[in-house]
Amino acid sequence: MARSYSVYDVFTDSRLAGNPLAVIFDAEGLSDEAMQAIAKEMNLSETVFVLPPQNPTHTAALRIFTPGRELPFAGHPTVGTAIALAERAHAMHGGDVDLVSVLDERVGPVRCAIRLRQKRASFAEFDLPRKSQQIVLPLDKADLANALSLKITEVGFENHVPSIWSAGVPFLLVPVHDLGAAERLEFDPQLWEKTAPFVDGALASAFVYCRGGINHTAKFHARVFPIGMGITEDPATGSAVAAFSGAINHFDRLTDGHHPLIVEQGIEMGRPSFIHLHIDVDGGEIANARIGGQAVRIASGIIEL
Repeated sequence: MARSYSVYDVFTDSRLAGNPLAVIFDAEGLSDEAMQAIAKEMNLSETVFVLPPQNPTHTAALRIFTPGRELPFAGHPTVGTAIALAERAHAMHGGDVDLVSVLDERVGPVRCAIRLRQKRASFAEFDLPRKSQQIVLPLDKADLANALSLKITEVGFENHVPSIWSAGVPFLLVPVHDLGAAERLEFDPQLWEKTAPFVDGALASAFVYCRGGINHTAKFHARVFPIGMGITEDPATGSAVAAFSGAINHFDRLTDGHHPLIVEQGIEMGRPSFIHLHIDVDGGEIANARIGGQAVRIASGIIEL
């Protein structure tokens, strides 16, 4: 059976930047094993399989696979697929379009707002299906520094210390002193496996961050090293930034109100990505948070399976 697919570069308005995503349309009839094999064949950080939703008022159901395993939720597949489905549905419209869609993921329904604009990259943002929660486990700062090939004095800044947070997918967040440390670090997966804890049955992946950015619009600079997903480093990780929202509010003690932030990622990989994070705080707690970004289609084709 011939199945159409598209490849999008996500969290960027430029082709050959951001985080590439394969979207397989009309994925009905594919087994779990076939989906995993296709994701491995695509060899991108994630491949999405689009299925009919169980709720007819929703837009689609998604299955999200890395080359190594399935994920219950991920940010750049959500943004990229929301845009891909909207562009596919409104290909003949020819004008600006604003719409809302609901995508069913393993973590639950995800509400997305999409903006299609003529001669500009499309934009989508989604409400976090789960608020970020801290997972308190013992962490050894020296061991984490060794796993990143950094000095122990380079781990942490201001009151930010290593911590674990999850908004559906857990990440071990490691603050580093500055951009120099973030650029210079060398991730050692063997040492990481010895020091990082297991969370929800899997080893926690590394989200390394510092304040500021190469781009003047970025409030934070980040690097992500996934564990057990078949990739070495990820150029843009919306689920990690979703988890990071909790740490930002916790350590920076955000005032009540709306806080728009941009997190840059993928700079060291030559795939600059810009993830929009909006945090609404009420009574010192996160009332709502959203992840957003642009995406551009770079390829389309047919899978003959």
